[in-house]
Amino acid sequence: MAFIPVYILILAMLIVVDYVAGLLIENAREKRRKWIFITSIVVNIAMLAIFKYFMFFNSNLTAFLHIFGQHNPIPLIKFILPLGLSFHTFQAMSYLIEVYRGDQKAERHFGIYSLYVMFYPQLVAGPIERPQNLLPQFKQEHHFDAGNLKSGLLQMAVGLFKKVVIADRLAIAVDYGFGDYTNQSGLSLTIAALLYSFQIYCDFSGYSDIAIGAARCMGFKLMTNFNTPYLARSVSEYWRRWHISLSTWFKDYVYIPLGGSRVTIPRFYLNLMIVFLLSGLWHGASWTFVVWGGLNGIIVIIEHSLGKLKHKMRLPQVHSRVKEILSITIAFLLVSLVRVFFRAPEIGQAGEILKRIFTMSFNDVINLSLNSNELYFSLFLIVVLVLFETRWPKITEMKTTKLGYYLLMAGILFSCYLFGVFNYRQFIYFQF
Repeated sequence: MAFIPVYILILAMLIVVDYVAGLLIENAREKRRKWIFITSIVVNIAMLAIFKYFMFFNSNLTAFLHIFGQHNPIPLIKFILPLGLSFHTFQAMSYLIEVYRGDQKAERHFGIYSLYVMFYPQLVAGPIERPQNLLPQFKQEHHFDAGNLKSGLLQMAVGLFKKVVIADRLAIAVDYGFGDYTNQSGLSLTIAALLYSFQIYCDFSGYSDIAIGAARCMGFKLMTNFNTPYLARSVSEYWRRWHISLSTWFKDYVYIPLGGSRVTIPRFYLNLMIVFLLSGLWHGASWTFVVWGGLNGIIVIIEHSLGKLKHKMRLPQVHSRVKEILSITIAFLLVSLVRVFFRAPEIGQAGEILKRIFTMSFNDVINLSLNSNELYFSLFLIVVLVLFETRWPKITEMKTTKLGYYLLMAGILFSCYLFGVFNYRQFIYFQF
């Protein structure tokens, strides 16, 4: 509402439509409930399509008709995207789908259902929750718990550190590299692409930490959204660790209904591609996101094919530790290279950046608007992050004195104040 006050009516309309639809679906007979379900899903998708994809599809239609010398009669109307629309629309649709499947009872308390859609910690950018996890928690009586408060505040502080100290610091070099790519060397763009992977991770996982921590302070448990994704040994595993709430949403509501892996191999690969293409489009209304999603799908399909081939061939044994490090490195490099399409504003620019990366020379000069000390400090922060992330479960379970806890919190917050890059840019997903 602080952004555009009238946009609260969009959320209000979706809440009313989905609340009523849930009750009707539960009580209607099979054929009628199916049509109620389809109608409610169409309303949700239509709202998303109007505000997020209208300009994209209309401009592409204009370009297509222009090829044949035709004029597009639909005017080009520019909509400002409501913050978090994709997230709370998907959360609302998960409720409708679960009620339709019979795995969730329709919520009769309008206030509780409204809270499910509008729960403030994760309203704007997730995690995208399921009704089975969140609705029962809203019906429980919650009492003040010092343990929840301490762990929640600590996770929020860690998320703030990721965002303002690491993500926004890396953003300076990344924005400079991608923004001035025609004057950058291949080595500079390679470093910018790798730094961008850590920037977007710290930005998004930092937000998730703040959301999950804020909910925990009040006694609510949200699902884990990231699980050390850059330690994945394949791109397939990476997608099981990255933005888990979205990945599982597409798996449960798109991939499995399409047949999942219990179909012929060609159909299985088609199912994978559909999911990745939709995931790309979900992230942004641009062909760069579609290409990014498609390339991830192709890599996952190749990994699956190579896995089946490996079982049929006798390959030389490699030391398990060496194999693990090599697998993690390859997966991270693939994810980072493909993500160039996610970051670049146009496909042509992404192609030129990748061309420069693959033709780089180690004699190239690095010019990313960071001096060597700032670059080394950024790399040091990344190493600290990786070490910290691998030990986070033990840290959260660690028993500390009040003094130890206060010193830890003070250290994190003082570091945010001392090294944070404030007011540089907003949450990265809002830039698209």
